[in-house]
Amino acid sequence: MKFTVAIDGPAAAGKGTISRAVAEKFGFAHLDSGLLYRAVGVKALEFGHGTVDLVAAEEIAKRLSAQDLARDDLRTAMAGQAASKVAALPEVRQALLDFQKDFSRREGGAVIDGRDIGTVICPDAEVKLFVTASDEVRAMRRFEELKKVDSDTKYEQVLTDLRARDARDASRDASPMVAADDALLLDTTKLTIDAAVAEAVALISKRIG
Repeated sequence: MKFTVAIDGPAAAGKGTISRAVAEKFGFAHLDSGLLYRAVGVKALEFGHGTVDLVAAEEIAKRLSAQDLARDDLRTAMAGQAASKVAALPEVRQALLDFQKDFSRREGGAVIDGRDIGTVICPDAEVKLFVTASDEVRAMRRFEELKKVDSDTKYEQVLTDLRARDARDASRDASPMVAADDALLLDTTKLTIDAAVAEAVALISKRIG
C-alpha cells in the first residue's frame, strides 16, 4: 500500500512528535525532512569556519549521506538557524527534492514532516496536516529543550530567534512555509502531547477508512 501523510508547521509546534507517533501507530516509515536541511546547514557552517557557506551548500546537499543524518548535533539551536538559511536556497531544495519524493511513495506508507511537504514535496498526499501553536508556547517548548543542553539559554532569546526563523521560512522565495489549501489544521497550543497525537490519528483514520 502507498499512503502518504504530509505534516507541516513551524518549529516546536509538535509536528515531529506527532509524525513519529503517527508513523508508529499505522506502521508507516517516517522522515523528518528538517534533518536533511539541518545536516546541510551544519556542514555548511563547518565549511565556512563558523559562517554558513551558502556557496558550498548545494554541493553538500547533493552529497548528503546517512552518516550525516546520524550526527548528534543536528538538534541544536545553531543547527536550526543554519538549516533555515540553507533551506532558502532553491538549489539546495532541488538537490533534496527527489530523495523526499521517492521516500513518500514507498510501499507500506510514509509520514514526512517539514515546512513544504504538503505544498511542494507531496502535493498529492492522501492526508495533509498543518500543525501549529502560539509563538509563546512554541518558544517555551524549545526553551525547555535547549535548557537541558545549555543552562545559559534565555527564553526571550529563544522567542526572538523563533519569530525570526518563522518570518524567514514564510517569506522565502523557494517553497515558503504555508499551509496547503487542503491541509487539516491542528493547533496544539492547549493540547497535551497525547491529545495532539490522538487528534492526528483520528483525522488520518478517517481518510484511511
